[in-house]
Amino acid sequence: MGISLAPRAGEGLATDLGRLTKRDRTTRPLNQLQNQLQNPALHASFNASTMADFLLEVGTEELPAAFVSSAIRQWQALIPASLSEHFLSSESVNIYGTPRRLAVLVRGLPQGQGDREEEIKGPPAQAAFKDGVPTKSAEGFARKQGVELSALEVRPTDKGDFVFVQKKTAGRPTAEILTALIPEWIGKLEGKRFMRWGDGDLRFSRPIRWLVALLDEAVLAVTIVNGSHQSVHSDRQSRGHRVLHGARQSDDPKTAGDNTVTIARPSTYLDTLRAAFVMADPAERETVIRQQTEAAAQHLNSTAEMPGALVEEVVNLVEWPTAVVGQFEAEFLALPPEVITMVMISHQRYFPLFRAGAQATPDATAATEILLPRFVTISNGDPAKSEIIAEGNGRVVRARLADGEYFYQADAEQPLEALLPKLETVTFQADLGSVAAKVQRIEAIAARIAEQLFEPLKLTEGDRARIHRAAKLCKADLVSQMVFEFPELQGIMGQKYALVGGEDPEVAAALSEHYLPRGAGDGLPQSLAGQVVGIADRLDTLVSIFGLGMIPSGSSDPFALRRAANAIINVTWAANLPLRLDQLLTQTVANFTTAFPSLATSQADLLKQLQEFFLARVRSLLQEEQNIDYDLVNAVLGEGDADYSQRALQDLLDVGDRARFLQTIRQDGRLSNLYEAVNRSSRLAAKGRLNLTELDAQAVVNPEKFQQPTEQALYDGLVALLPKTQAARASRDYNQVVAALAEIAPTVREFFDGDQSVLVMDADPEVQANRLNLLGLLRNHGRVLADFGAIVKGPAD
Repeated sequence: MGISLAPRAGEGLATDLGRLTKRDRTTRPLNQLQNQLQNPALHASFNASTMADFLLEVGTEELPAAFVSSAIRQWQALIPASLSEHFLSSESVNIYGTPRRLAVLVRGLPQGQGDREEEIKGPPAQAAFKDGVPTKSAEGFARKQGVELSALEVRPTDKGDFVFVQKKTAGRPTAEILTALIPEWIGKLEGKRFMRWGDGDLRFSRPIRWLVALLDEAVLAVTIVNGSHQSVHSDRQSRGHRVLHGARQSDDPKTAGDNTVTIARPSTYLDTLRAAFVMADPAERETVIRQQTEAAAQHLNSTAEMPGALVEEVVNLVEWPTAVVGQFEAEFLALPPEVITMVMISHQRYFPLFRAGAQATPDATAATEILLPRFVTISNGDPAKSEIIAEGNGRVVRARLADGEYFYQADAEQPLEALLPKLETVTFQADLGSVAAKVQRIEAIAARIAEQLFEPLKLTEGDRARIHRAAKLCKADLVSQMVFEFPELQGIMGQKYALVGGEDPEVAAALSEHYLPRGAGDGLPQSLAGQVVGIADRLDTLVSIFGLGMIPSGSSDPFALRRAANAIINVTWAANLPLRLDQLLTQTVANFTTAFPSLATSQADLLKQLQEFFLARVRSLLQEEQNIDYDLVNAVLGEGDADYSQRALQDLLDVGDRARFLQTIRQDGRLSNLYEAVNRSSRLAAKGRLNLTELDAQAVVNPEKFQQPTEQALYDGLVALLPKTQAARASRDYNQVVAALAEIAPTVREFFDGDQSVLVMDADPEVQANRLNLLGLLRNHGRVLADFGAIVKGPAD
């Protein structure tokens, strides 16, 4: 049976993507894409078991590299799901992209959907029928499903009787479905700064110039209409490389610029474009780029620096990559290596070349022994013109390095401290004043942190002086000429200028390290001054921005306050710093409300907001970064338990240690050995009046009230447990507590269930209180490690 795909008379098949795509501020839908289903090749009958290949290519002006990467990822998620939603299976879905095209190649599609039968649930029976007569609700349901009223069936469900219908749906041709989906797939792509061209309302990352839409050999007819004179009709004509293909097609000048390419069928797509000097597959381009760059570096006895983000960007800047080696004057190697590599990587998209065996260190103030005066750039031009391309790129990087050389020499003529007055002219935040004022607050907070650490870490006055000096100079390089021109170098240049100016190396290191970690996966500060100043800087930002009422909500966090809090916690954990975060927050909040009385909310409210924020970050880091089970995190932070919350803020090291330790003893089975005894005791202890901190059995239990030997045994065990618990808490070695609790667990079982067990809720109130205190003490010893009531007993426990 033949199925015609031509539209019915009077029916328009124009698709308004305003109804199909999500509008937002970063992207606008295509306003008008029209599907013209008039291809005679598609009128034939189809066999659903016959496999076909499909190709869609959207050809454009040069796309931003970031959009190519993003669009590929979007289509990788969207298109397979869309095909599945329309009951179309496939052998593979591959998404490709270059600066001039986005493409999807689907292999092994059926020629059409199979027929299917669906059971559809309708309205409740009592709403669908009144006295056996169909209501408007039943009529509407039948009409919507395209069936007669007689096809409706009433069936019982868990929620009462409902109307059902068995609906048979004939499969549609794949060609018809794909032709309707193409506009959706294009229109649902999102990105920044979409543009309009022509005189229509169509918006996309760049103007669309051609479309290829093939199902095997047949063209799926799709037309993009953009205003009165801008229309793009799908066909099988793609485009080759702008320079290489057109130039090599013919010696005739009249045809030399014609770079059209005919795609015979989807399966030939990649090879056909490759013959036209276009590698459509980004993975293939990346392989070629890496191989050519590494080969060029090896030839020069060097190693190329190839950051992943730069490689991804370069991959999507070219269609036919050619590695070209350029050079610059060796005199520029007197600059710090970070200046040279930043210019190459961030500004020019070049790969720097490091001397064999050389490695840049943060304290290097010159690149002479580290870098070669050469680089690798990836050209999209004619490989035969590589020398000319190299010379042009050399001139560009030479100019940028000359700027850097001028700035570096000018900045280095004066000590870093001489730049501090200029910080008065730089605004930190409109309501919070200048960066100079922020530096003063950082100095004060850093001094408090140093005071906290002085005794526990056995610091010296020299340590304290280095922390103070680093805090004073930490933002000075922001007003240097180099950082003004190249903001990416903030902190890095502070360290370089400090070393050139004769500052203590640890102070210099802190000027760079206090910014660490700059993002996910970044390293952490190694110097004590860098750790302290980094924490002080972030703590000031958190208190100040919270004080303005700018608290992160949902995905909105313009001041990166979550990242700042995470950094404070991670640095504390990694450096094993015994900080009292509760005291630091209290003192910093008090100072803020005094300094900005007209801005701040009440001191108590601000402090509470910050405490809750930090506790939420501790919870997130333990669960998401350290993979601690959620119930174990609840057990160390408490669920609405003020004692545990306060304890966490008093000792960040302790809360991290306890969470990790609980995860360990869950995995090795020790948690299950003591869970039942402690948890059962805790539940009953809640009926008593013993506070949550008492650990001394001799202080709250009267042995004269014992009636069974099991009471005395539990009492003796608790007396022996006290010194072990106290030692474990002091050293944060909770193995002692777990071992002691496991040792006492059999005694607890005998207390509850043995031959000489007791009734805890005895009729005598004094005996009852005595027994509840025994259980309360066991609960409290357990609470030194965790709230066992929050732990969910699972298979591993």
